[in-house]
Amino acid sequence: MSVRIDITGLPPERISVVPSPLAELGMALHALSEPGHHPQLQGWATAVSSRLDANLADRLCEADFLWRTTFSDVFAPFAGVPGRRTIPGGTLAEELDLLDKLTDEQFVHAALEFTCQLRYDLPEPSPLDDAALRRRALDLAAARGSVQARFTRRLLEDPPAVRAWLRQLLEDCDEAFFADIWARVQPQLAADARHKTELLRRKGLADALTAVSSAVTLDEEAEVITVDKIMDGHTATGDGGLLLVPTSLGWPHVMVLHRYGWQPAITYPVSGSRPQALTVEQLTRRMDALAHPVRMRLCRHLARAPHTTSELADAHGMTAPEISRHLGVLKKAGLITTRRRGRYVLHQLDVTMVARLGSDFLEGILR
Repeated sequence: MSVRIDITGLPPERISVVPSPLAELGMALHALSEPGHHPQLQGWATAVSSRLDANLADRLCEADFLWRTTFSDVFAPFAGVPGRRTIPGGTLAEELDLLDKLTDEQFVHAALEFTCQLRYDLPEPSPLDDAALRRRALDLAAARGSVQARFTRRLLEDPPAVRAWLRQLLEDCDEAFFADIWARVQPQLAADARHKTELLRRKGLADALTAVSSAVTLDEEAEVITVDKIMDGHTATGDGGLLLVPTSLGWPHVMVLHRYGWQPAITYPVSGSRPQALTVEQLTRRMDALAHPVRMRLCRHLARAPHTTSELADAHGMTAPEISRHLGVLKKAGLITTRRRGRYVLHQLDVTMVARLGSDFLEGILR
């Protein structure tokens, strides 16, 4: 499973690494509404939430599904501007002006992402014009709650009014808390963008993507970028560009904007913010390795002390070759360590790796 970006014919000058204040505001709102996704930001989220004006807090609840359950593309309007080569603005005001440049159809499609009702990477009629699609959007929103249903009805009846309401809400967030956060993280994001841009210039796209995230790889021969995600999707740069957008608040999320007709963009946590994440394949291998009842019993022994293959065979009433096969699976998954002591080979469970599996799984599905 992955999201693929076809970059055939993409010249280096159309690849940009640029921070986005609006995208970072979206991340801040997500962290406020889902602090469990971002344990390192829980203190900040608690402090901000405790001092929010009651009116602003109520208005945030009216549309929090735009950033709580999904990362709506309304926070990346630069990608939807015709020509597909626009870069993020330097200020929140500039990016909100880009939001105003989206057509009503683009805005409605992006805002309705939370219903999961529209095909993301394929063309589809607009619910503003298609009565059946409109009814389906309302039904799916209603299934998610009365607040979502009211928002969707307002959105379909008067997109410009909802866009103006959202802009005012985001401006009020900027005044209430985001201006301070942006002043703190912007230098770090700018420095990371300069570093990645220099890597692009000196070593090429493959090295720059490796520095972006271990989840992002480039097949130079096929001219395809692959982002390791528990989902499938595809897009192409075509005659547009490619954006790499650093975020300070977004870990563990690595997001790929691959909406049909929009400029592809990869939003990634800034360098060094967290340890290297497992690929989906590695995560699956570890979970499969631990799921077998024999290997679970072996882990019980190996967690307490190192054992030889013969000792494990005797303890479990199995042959040494059978034990070796199970140990091989655990070792390939990176869950046991092996060391030699004289003529004996001792195996032991890597407790740290097993303990990380819960957070690794969470990071994998959130990425």
